[in-house]
Amino acid sequence: MSHLAELDAIPQLVGVEAVTRRFPLDHNFVSALDSVNLRVAPGEFLAIAGPSGSGKSTLLNLIGCIDKPTSGRILIDGVDTSKLNPTRMTALRREKIGFVFQTFNLIPVFTAAENVEFPLLVQGFSSSERRERVAAALESVGLSARANHRPDLLSGGERQRVAVARAIVHRPALVLADEPTANLDTRNATQLIDLMHDLNRRLGLTFIFSTHDQRLLEHTDRIVRLTDGQVVSDTDVSFTLKSQTPIEGASHGQVLIASV
Repeated sequence: MSHLAELDAIPQLVGVEAVTRRFPLDHNFVSALDSVNLRVAPGEFLAIAGPSGSGKSTLLNLIGCIDKPTSGRILIDGVDTSKLNPTRMTALRREKIGFVFQTFNLIPVFTAAENVEFPLLVQGFSSSERRERVAAALESVGLSARANHRPDLLSGGERQRVAVARAIVHRPALVLADEPTANLDTRNATQLIDLMHDLNRRLGLTFIFSTHDQRLLEHTDRIVRLTDGQVVSDTDVSFTLKSQTPIEGASHGQVLIASV
């Protein structure tokens, strides 16, 4: 069964329908996205790839309800975001979506635990529920022992793991990660990728990345490529590789894709 046929059989978590996003430039407009269509099913581990300026971050911002399209519509878990006012858009973003940023975006005067707790404070969770969820989130990323350390006492890889814990602590339907490995060395990038893949497989979290990092592309299940604001390919890597012989030297669970 093809990937699109499989998607027809299950609900879609994200629907991008004929989306165009234009920005003013001098007296004209420039199109960051042009008639983009995309469907994402629950539980996917998907990368949006392409060169700088291809529209990756713009598409992620639209899916994340940070921006609205010029035309077309974005559906998140069946909700048409184009019909939401700013208050309801913010509520949807807080409840349904977690974010992981390239530069971590941690609050420097907060400990790791306080950074992870912050989204729960904003959403009004009780103190007991916050403690329970923060402890579980930090444990899931292997940082229970670093809970009381501020970001300046953490390595880059540990900071990004704190960011992942913060993104999942409110148990969102979707995690969006904008170039999450760009500022990490190979060892920390590999550990972060393994962690996110484990969360995807073990907890069923849906991940969408924007990236041009080959290290991340080699571990994703599906790659959507953008060029000049348009989708030029949509490849189910896990399906494609089922009939291929593993490349000698690849570690268990690792996929090496020569064509990416």
